[in-house]
Amino acid sequence: MARMIFVNLPVKDLETTVGFFGKLGFTTNPAFSDDKTACLVISDTIFAMLMTEPRFKDFTKKDIVDASKATEVILALSADSREKVDEIVDAALASGGFPAGETQDMGFMYGRSFQDPDHHIWEVMWMDEAAAQG
Repeated sequence: MARMIFVNLPVKDLETTVGFFGKLGFTTNPAFSDDKTACLVISDTIFAMLMTEPRFKDFTKKDIVDASKATEVILALSADSREKVDEIVDAALASGGFPAGETQDMGFMYGRSFQDPDHHIWEVMWMDEAAAQG
């Protein structure tokens, strides 16, 4: 069985955040979603558990970071091509996301980033593995 990852993220408005990611082409798994949590399907082995802040608080005694002011994590996703990087990030920015950093273009590697409605930073990268090893 492949190893899976479930990234847990606090969100202020679950419906807004689910709608945002829906515009980027992501779906949710209703079997693991309710009125306080949505299981965002990123791939067959990667999921983001989007939780309302009160629900997220059930899992930690620490304060929830205000992601508009501080960064706790940068979520990096691979893409199949440079064009797919642009497609995802352009859709994020057109759907209410915020810019996050400059475009990185090293020829063999290309990446852009955005902030979701809750200001979590997502970096989308493409890499030509053959050129990177050469």
